Amino acid sequence: MYKKSLYTFLFLFFTLFAFGQVKVSGVILDGDKNPVPFCNIIFKGSTEGTISDEDGTFYLQSDKNYKELEVSFIGFQTKIIPLIQKNYNLEIVLQEERDELKEVVVYSGKVPKKGNPAIAILKKIWAKKRQNGVYKYNHYEYDKYEKIEFDLNNIDDKLKNMKIWNGMEFVFDQVDTSNITGKPYLPIFINESMYKTYGKNIVPKKRVEKLVGNKSSGFKDNQGLIAFIKQLYVDYDIYDNYLKFFDKSFASPLSKLGPEIYNYVLTDSAFIENKWCYNILFYPRRKNELTFKGDFWVNDTTFAIKQIEMYGAKGANINWVKEIYIEQEFTVKSDSVFLLKRDHFMSDFALNEKDKSKGVYGKRTTIYNDYVFNAPRPDSYYQEEVVEEETVFNRSDDFWHKNRLEQLSKDESGIYKMLDTLQYVKRFQELNAVAKVLTTSYVSLFKGFDYGPVYSAVGYNDIEGFRLRVGGRTFFSNSDKWRLKGYLAYGFKDEQFKYGFEGEWLVNPKNRLTFSFGTRRDIEQTGVSLTTANEVLDRSFATTSIFTSGDNSKLSHVNLTNAKGSFEPIKNLEIRLGSTYKTLKAADPNLFNVDYYDKEGNIHSEVNQVDVSVAVQYTPGRIPFGFGVDRGVSNYGRFPTLFFSYTKGIKGAFDSDFDYHKLQFYYQQPIQIGLFGRLTSTFEIGKTINPVPLLLLNIVPGNQTYFTSGKLFDLLNYYEFITDEYVSLHLEHNFNGRLFSKIPLLRKLQWREIVGIRGVIGSISQENIDMNASNIVYNAPENIYWEYHVGIGNIFKLFRIDFEYRGSYLDAPDAKNFAIKGGLGFYF
Repeated sequence: MYKKSLYTFLFLFFTLFAFGQVKVSGVILDGDKNPVPFCNIIFKGSTEGTISDEDGTFYLQSDKNYKELEVSFIGFQTKIIPLIQKNYNLEIVLQEERDELKEVVVYSGKVPKKGNPAIAILKKIWAKKRQNGVYKYNHYEYDKYEKIEFDLNNIDDKLKNMKIWNGMEFVFDQVDTSNITGKPYLPIFINESMYKTYGKNIVPKKRVEKLVGNKSSGFKDNQGLIAFIKQLYVDYDIYDNYLKFFDKSFASPLSKLGPEIYNYVLTDSAFIENKWCYNILFYPRRKNELTFKGDFWVNDTTFAIKQIEMYGAKGANINWVKEIYIEQEFTVKSDSVFLLKRDHFMSDFALNEKDKSKGVYGKRTTIYNDYVFNAPRPDSYYQEEVVEEETVFNRSDDFWHKNRLEQLSKDESGIYKMLDTLQYVKRFQELNAVAKVLTTSYVSLFKGFDYGPVYSAVGYNDIEGFRLRVGGRTFFSNSDKWRLKGYLAYGFKDEQFKYGFEGEWLVNPKNRLTFSFGTRRDIEQTGVSLTTANEVLDRSFATTSIFTSGDNSKLSHVNLTNAKGSFEPIKNLEIRLGSTYKTLKAADPNLFNVDYYDKEGNIHSEVNQVDVSVAVQYTPGRIPFGFGVDRGVSNYGRFPTLFFSYTKGIKGAFDSDFDYHKLQFYYQQPIQIGLFGRLTSTFEIGKTINPVPLLLLNIVPGNQTYFTSGKLFDLLNYYEFITDEYVSLHLEHNFNGRLFSKIPLLRKLQWREIVGIRGVIGSISQENIDMNASNIVYNAPENIYWEYHVGIGNIFKLFRIDFEYRGSYLDAPDAKNFAIKGGLGFYF
């Protein structure tokens, strides 16, 4: 018995020392105790390493039992540190290399480009980048496994003792330590996906990913959360000049512009899987730019990347993200082709950049396997398919056991059990309910019914006075194939009830065939959009005078009934057919009237109108989420939108007053211009044929609110310009702090520069002018009306302020030639 216990003890002792983790953290200093950034730190005799950050600090961990740590940097003597223990927190002082002082500027860390062997290698990478990977073949396919995880980090006793965790203390049993940062973390969410990917590199080039399995921890109806997370971690190619993350363009270290942005140092060479590779260290030449530090291993014959590690440079103008870490590994096929094998992306989301601040790790790990080349497929393989929700989202444990390309760690496996348990904890249910209100504006009253939107409960305008509104919707899950919505409102000044109701039914999920019917009777601020919309329950933000300046009396009474159908013959191409019956009149004729003359010269104050319409909307690149009748968009504002509509007014149907034709086209295009930010352009053109009264014309949308809007003219009053044909263009560029980063006093504020210009030209026919009997004078911008603005964004990471200037029609009655307006938004 004694011998057995002794053998057991000795076995455990030697196992711990032979296979236990080595964890090393610390700071790198020079002889004057100044931090040395971008040092190369590796376990000697291996390719496992890291780079010190801008403060000289580092963390390195390995499951192997390494004996020595090697620290090196150009201009300093390489230092070898013996490793005897398992955990270290070191202060490492490097000595200057005296013989190199004449050639190297030690303290700036800048490396000359001329004669640099690392840049010579980089040029060979550029020359051969399209000869590596899947680009080498006409057809390709592979399996892809993706794992996304979110973790609370910097877990300490103070956090554990917070009252918010009452009744949920058991979750801290899952706390682990990050092998990248060395910080304790608590897993809170995991999502796994399996894809089959098919592509071809011959014209027309195609690539499609087909989801075959998806599994999430704990949360049901979480497609919105999953879609939001996935659009944060879009696919990227490290060979591209720019890598797009968090709506920003980072300069790739493999970019052809790299030598102007990065320093490169050839530090080592070694065999990796029987391939001789060079190790190149890179770090930014300038501060406060969207860049990385890190290193990569590149093969000496194909000049393909074998491994790369990148850390986001500190001080970059990006919100809510404290750290970024990227790691990629490539495998070799046919002794010469390097294919992506594993991609790991980790970001540290936090409210501030303090090292000990609490935050959330977002991690995506992607594994690629079973590559097949030059096996042509029918064109049908490259078409997007509607996900079979019941199958894809309910795969068995056996399916995941067989198809999971990387086994879950112990703490990852524990997430499923922990979060499934949380669903039955009352405290968690309460927190989940609060989160739902904040994100959807709805409150679950009982199963199948939500009250809301809560943000529309109270309002005020000059006609209704104080206004109360109650509403709700049916809701069983995000995948509901039908939904009913409605509201009832009351104005205490006009003493009138208003209401709205709409029902929608998703008939065929494969082509999104949907039918809807609704009716609304309410007060509305019309003329706030050039492009006509007959949405039943939408109400303009400008209708409430809480957020408007000046006169808010030009409101209309709208009684609208609409029926429509829509479908998507291909992904993101929607075709709508609909018909609307509406009556329109002034909400208070004493303050604002919409009178018009008929052909006999009689004056009318109300419009009765029936129309039919067809509309086509194409949004390439849009990422919708949800499988029910209501869907959201996870990458709103990051894809182009093309919209065309034709509306035919039918005179005589249900006593309809006018026969007319309305044609409209709308095109919005966001363009990411490398490191210089984003340009957003919006173009609109339209024409109304045959004379119609004021409320059926094309009113150039003014903006009397205190907030700037990309689709409106911020210095125009309501009904200042009336047209029956128009062309408008809006341009706005956000430099993303590119200019302010050059100014020392502004650099730390991380403000972002915004410039923009808007213009419209249009006309109004004499027939429409002769019909007008309202108190609005018809003026059209026959000479271009334009305005411009300069602004500062990212104030306290949320706010923007714009200085607006009118460029023409400066002497128009009641013209606003200058205004200061604000904005609010969540941006990375």
